[in-house]
Amino acid sequence: MSSARQSFPISVDTTQKSEAVCEGWVLKKRRKKMQGFARRYFVLDQSGSLSYSIDPKRPIRDQIFLPHAALSTAVGRKDIHIDSSNATFHIKCLTADDFNKWLTAIRQFVHPEGRRSLAGKITPRLSQSQFNRSGIQIAEDIGSTISELEIAFATLQSESTHERNHPSLKSKSEKDKHHHHPKDVFNMFKKSHQVNEDGTLPKSNLDSPSNVRFQQINTTLASLKSQHAALLKSLAHDVTAPPTARGSPLPPTTEEKEEEPLSTSRFNTALTRRSNLAISMSSLSDSAHNEWFDAEEGLGEEFFLDVPNPDEERELIVLQSENSSLNQTVSSDDEEHSSPLIHDTDPSANARQVVRRTRLPSGPIGDEGSLFAILKNNVGKDLSTIALPVSFNEPLTLLQRTAEELEYYNLLHQATEAKDPTQRLCFVAAFAVSGYAHTRYRTGRKGFNPMLAETFEDVRMKFLAEKVSHNPVVIAYHAEGEGWELNATSAGKTKFWGKSLEIIPLGTTRLKIGNDTYEWNKPSSFMRNLMMGTKYLEHCGKMTIENTTNGATCVLDFKQSGYWGASNEVSGIILSPSRDVTARIEGKWDEQVAQALDSSYLHVLWRITPFPKESPQYYGFTTFGMTLNEITSDLEGRLPPTDSRFRPDVRALEHGNGDEAEAQKIRVEEMQRDRRRRGINRTPRWFKQDGDEWTYVGGYWEARAKGWKDTPVEPLW
Repeated sequence: MSSARQSFPISVDTTQKSEAVCEGWVLKKRRKKMQGFARRYFVLDQSGSLSYSIDPKRPIRDQIFLPHAALSTAVGRKDIHIDSSNATFHIKCLTADDFNKWLTAIRQFVHPEGRRSLAGKITPRLSQSQFNRSGIQIAEDIGSTISELEIAFATLQSESTHERNHPSLKSKSEKDKHHHHPKDVFNMFKKSHQVNEDGTLPKSNLDSPSNVRFQQINTTLASLKSQHAALLKSLAHDVTAPPTARGSPLPPTTEEKEEEPLSTSRFNTALTRRSNLAISMSSLSDSAHNEWFDAEEGLGEEFFLDVPNPDEERELIVLQSENSSLNQTVSSDDEEHSSPLIHDTDPSANARQVVRRTRLPSGPIGDEGSLFAILKNNVGKDLSTIALPVSFNEPLTLLQRTAEELEYYNLLHQATEAKDPTQRLCFVAAFAVSGYAHTRYRTGRKGFNPMLAETFEDVRMKFLAEKVSHNPVVIAYHAEGEGWELNATSAGKTKFWGKSLEIIPLGTTRLKIGNDTYEWNKPSSFMRNLMMGTKYLEHCGKMTIENTTNGATCVLDFKQSGYWGASNEVSGIILSPSRDVTARIEGKWDEQVAQALDSSYLHVLWRITPFPKESPQYYGFTTFGMTLNEITSDLEGRLPPTDSRFRPDVRALEHGNGDEAEAQKIRVEEMQRDRRRRGINRTPRWFKQDGDEWTYVGGYWEARAKGWKDTPVEPLW
């Protein structure tokens, strides 16, 4: 028994505890974040109850009933994740034998029919694309071996450094060489203070022969890791599955890669429990309707987490993306052989041949200052009437910010293809929610106020926006695609209430798909913690999407934050014309939206395109947002002089020249005031007023195709 306790194997003792199926020491992730793993004693009894305690003689701290839990495993990392309705256990085994024994014991209580696992769902799809599973398994084994080598190498370095720094302890170390205490095994997870963060030794110790050998081993290990990454990339290239409708063309941020696949504590909702278990495998799916599974009532269920390394994950994500309009680009090599730009009234065909930038020329210049200091004397006033310095702006106009709401316009293509009225309304609701996704990190700055008659176009969805009223500020915009047409009026009021800033949207969005017409208004948004604390943006209230053709509606509830901050949760129901509930929707406006098919199945309608790594350094922009002020090759010589891309103050701020941006902003605003004083102020050109709303009159794209020869447009600055 003593030898068993040294390596922490799983012990099955039927004489002392007849009810125990399996018990032993493993590592369990602590409940609080950033506290890592702790050594705990687990016991699995014959009833299927898995419990743990700090010590076998101590009371039980928590337990999970396995037949009602969802089981997920990561073989390469020897991780076991057990999720039930009342608790979640994240277990890490130190050896492959421990992992296999625990997994075998736990599986006894997972119902065989409940194993509609990710592997079971993904395997036939991979076989259709002739994916080499044996190669993947070999790569996983190599990755596991590399991880073990890294741990062993770090331990060897730590012990060697400790012996050199404490020679008097060397004899004791020799004495205890063959009598390790169990705790020594867990010391391998602790960093030695004599080792640098990158695993190398301090410079002062690099001259000894042992350290030279350490460096040689470290170099070889690094080479092995790079070869492993190359192997995974080559295997990824064999995947020929077509892109899905909900994928992402962008690499996830470091935070998302670390937390999203495994963590269920970050977002404690049923939606994320069902979907995040499978997020690492979703990039290999070629199904048009992904389904995420959770444990059915009375049944346990098992998931297999195939977690790729960062390089592999980035490669797979790029392969399967078509959710955002950013996928409509080609590589620079392909561009050299692409067909010439098409000169017609459908410039969206040219947009697919353009390589767009993925970062801004410059990040913010200095701090935006204290918004509270400026607003404290304007409590209850409309923010649009307050003059703010350019340091409070971001390098986009309000016209360009309206275009951000249509980033996921591909959802409208899916809505046009849906024949079922309920399914179509679900996609329309997902599109309405996705319009808030870009605001996740946009809490400190505002867009530039456009000039009257200023315009902005985006050829990817034939989007056109124009400022039609200066006081109050009103923006009208129109977009269209195959089978759908959107027309909207955007206005609003902003009020400062002391600790928060309220944005009250005004105006209606109208969407036409075939014979169906949908209308909705937006809920209020709040910028919280302006005076102190971490600022964050939340959207809360009701959004009702009505099909004015047949009377069906979707009622979405943007839930208000709780005591611990914003939850960003959205839930809703679809009501038929007879007011019967035909579908339910749940999700988060900054993550994803899904249709709840039943208590265990979700149909994911939309998932956010991951933010780029540099997003916090570039005003919190999405990659789509970073492309909006860019003048690409398909736009050169085709834009009217009123387009926001020609604003000199916005361009100066984008390049990090704050003084020039401030001077240009004053000059442009003064030119507008001068036109107003002389009675030659501009009037809206592409939209006409219809009651309280504005509608597109047409003619813009036709005039653009003719080079503005028959329709001259005067510049505004």
